[in-house]
Amino acid sequence: MGRVFNFSAGPAMLPEEVLAQARDEMLDWQGSGQSVMEMSHRGKEFVRIAEEAEADLRELLAVPADYKVLFLQGGASLQFAMVPLNLLRGRTVADYVNTGEWSKKAIKEAKQFCQVNVAASSEDRNFSYAPTQDQWKLTPDAAYVHYTPNETIGGVEFQWVPETGDVPLVADMSSNILSRPVDVSRYGLIYAGAQKNVGPAGLTMVIVREDLVGQVLPKTPVMLNYKTHADNGSMYNTPPTYAVYVAGLVFKWLRRNGGLAAMERHNIEKAGLLYDFLDRSGIFVSPVQREDRSRMNVPFTIKNPELDEIFLKGAKERGMVQLKGHRSVGGMRASIYNAMPLEGVRCLVEYMTEFGKNHG
Repeated sequence: MGRVFNFSAGPAMLPEEVLAQARDEMLDWQGSGQSVMEMSHRGKEFVRIAEEAEADLRELLAVPADYKVLFLQGGASLQFAMVPLNLLRGRTVADYVNTGEWSKKAIKEAKQFCQVNVAASSEDRNFSYAPTQDQWKLTPDAAYVHYTPNETIGGVEFQWVPETGDVPLVADMSSNILSRPVDVSRYGLIYAGAQKNVGPAGLTMVIVREDLVGQVLPKTPVMLNYKTHADNGSMYNTPPTYAVYVAGLVFKWLRRNGGLAAMERHNIEKAGLLYDFLDRSGIFVSPVQREDRSRMNVPFTIKNPELDEIFLKGAKERGMVQLKGHRSVGGMRASIYNAMPLEGVRCLVEYMTEFGKNHG
């Protein structure tokens, strides 16, 4: 069987060029006589890999010099605890915006360490929109403001960056990092799991302003202190070496292909093709408010849910997999991250058109 179009929300597709290079270097990385998986993380070979990965990520995002870039483990879910442990800095309140399942999990974890003010929420309409800034009720002396720019499950994406004044803005960019240019200077901290737009599961990236590092809550474990990792170049313990290596290959792939501005144009084209079809369809429905639709995760439903399994079976037969929606919301979901080619979205739209004619 040939390669399929994998619409999974994560782990997700990787660029074929990257996979081919990783295959070719699997047994012998650039004449070293060893696989990256076998290297000492303190050896000169892997140190070079890690340093190049950080440099390329900094270039792609134009990360200012006064920000630390950390390569960690534990997924974005561990960051739900690390953020308050590191960023409360003597304050007792943090603001959170609730726009879906991942926001809810971040809020639940933060409540173990501080008072959480839910500054805005879209739960009233089943997380189908992003609350506009005028709806936010921020706390003037909050330690930070946390939001999720793209909700993977509900398919809601902020198309704007919140204004929080002198209060640090924290963003969980796990599902849309590197999909468009970002002004890092507007954030106090950005974190993201790698397994959607960057590389294999196991790597978490944190980009944090230096003045926010080193003021943890008492009794914070050493491994949950950003300063531990910042002071040791993300090598206090063995990092996820192979995931860092593949992420580095992805960063170079992005640079070769025009960087984030070119990737944004590519993602707009893919998402536009699918949403345009959904808006014309008589059988498929997009549940998300038009101006807040995600470019990365496109949920949709069939007006007759009894057709769901038939649709999924037909898609798989045509080489399109992982289109089933999250178990908490049902329906369908097409995740079309950076590595999903335009051809994959065209194939999906062609199939959906055919399906509509046969079952409409």
